[in-house]
Amino acid sequence: MKDSVAAIFESPMGSLVVRGTADAVTDIYFARQELPGTNPVENGTGTGSTPEPVLLAVRQLDEYFRARRRRFDFPIYMDGTPFQRAVWAFLLSIPYGQTYTYGEVAAHIGKPGAARAVGAAVGSNPISIVVPCHRVVGAGGGLGGYGGGLDRKRFLLQLEGIHL
Repeated sequence: MKDSVAAIFESPMGSLVVRGTADAVTDIYFARQELPGTNPVENGTGTGSTPEPVLLAVRQLDEYFRARRRRFDFPIYMDGTPFQRAVWAFLLSIPYGQTYTYGEVAAHIGKPGAARAVGAAVGSNPISIVVPCHRVVGAGGGLGGYGGGLDRKRFLLQLEGIHL
């Protein structure tokens, strides 16, 4: 998106990049390296150029990791195919502390048998944690995959009281 600004939030699982505009957060992902053009943000206090949705996201992520928040309510914008957007919309409806399998997600969006396609859509989720792709697990009770790594997925699930 045009005019987006990225900030770094230090989570218990490592640095998170929170990117957004004056209108919405567009990306949250784990930093793999130092990124030029990012603003360090601590507890929602950034530089004067950090957009309000980004500051809200950082504050709410901090509350989430301190077990003081279960839902996020800052504006987000996700650009994807209609199928991806359907999957992501369903992810947003999965309650804190609950999981669904890839097949269950496929059935809920009216695409039974599309578990692999759901997995691909879940894997392309641009707003990690907030759009809770970590709450989608394998049919056999296994973790499945996670772009941030399985240790981080396990951490997030345990934070929410889920032990697989």
